[in-house]
Amino acid sequence: MHRYDPARQRLALGLAGLAGLVDATGFVVAGGYFTSFMSGNTTRMGVELVERPALALAPLGLIGCFLAGVVLGAFAGRRFAGRHKRVLLGLVAGVLGTGAGLLAMGLPIPFLALSALAMGLANNVFARDGEVTVGVTYMTGALVRFGQGVAARMARQPLPATRGYGLLWSALALGAAVGGGLCLLAPTAAAGAGCAAALALWGFAFQVERAPT
Repeated sequence: MHRYDPARQRLALGLAGLAGLVDATGFVVAGGYFTSFMSGNTTRMGVELVERPALALAPLGLIGCFLAGVVLGAFAGRRFAGRHKRVLLGLVAGVLGTGAGLLAMGLPIPFLALSALAMGLANNVFARDGEVTVGVTYMTGALVRFGQGVAARMARQPLPATRGYGLLWSALALGAAVGGGLCLLAPTAAAGAGCAAALALWGFAFQVERAPT
């Protein structure tokens, strides 16, 4: 996070919030599975392979869709280098919008598949030389960096490289709370909000890519 200018940091925070919103919506619709948190799906898959093997297909399918999104996003990032943020976020918005429409039609499984695909795509927005520089849908690493920063400040040896990771985690948590709250109204409302948020980030990406790195 510390390597990016304030505009790109805000975009990263927005993406983390979007991931939390989409994940919370998927969690409610899928009854306990995730559309962006693949560590959780992997744990569920491992447990269910032993206890109820047939149920392991659900997390495995979501993992496959997420992975497909990562692969497609990596190709798009290489193809549209220099403007990949706007291209990827446009794709994310389109995929989430399609998923929201399918959910409104009473088709939750395609919605979940497309949501996981979109989150895989989103992880390529902050990538450089084929490597992710800011993970926006998984926060274990961010919490580790935040904790390291707290320890460094307590030892009066601040680590600038740890700045911003607490905010990144907070953005995902806030997005999840918003998604969960909207799901109390209707999961379709939460799905629509995810699409709207992605569209807003897509517009912001045009401004961000004009700014110097």
